[in-house]
Amino acid sequence: MENEVKKGTAIFETVKALIIAVILSLVSVLLAALVIKLFNLGNGAIPIINQVIKGVSILLGCLIAIKSKHNSWLKGIVIGILYIALSFVIFSLLDGEFSFGLGILNDVALGSITGMVSGILAGLKKQR
Repeated sequence: MENEVKKGTAIFETVKALIIAVILSLVSVLLAALVIKLFNLGNGAIPIINQVIKGVSILLGCLIAIKSKHNSWLKGIVIGILYIALSFVIFSLLDGEFSFGLGILNDVALGSITGMVSGILAGLKKQR
């Protein structure tokens, strides 16, 4: 089957990074909710925690999945944008409503920049 996604291709790396990042986000959001409830943090901390979770998820997804140095920055941008889109859909479904606004544009911009930097870092890491 020549249409299979082969291990080591850009598509395989992108899908793997997306899956890793989304799983990390889901787990991190659950842990963050527990910490917010236990320590009675105010609502002002939630947007900051959400941005940190998104950034760290994209970073770890790229670092784990991107193996080739070729265009790693571009792969990172694509991963960041796709992650933001996928996480928006998943968390909107969990919330029960889709609300579009300037916040999603902010997330796309930050996701693409975080993805680019993460892709560059993934391309610079030593191959094992």
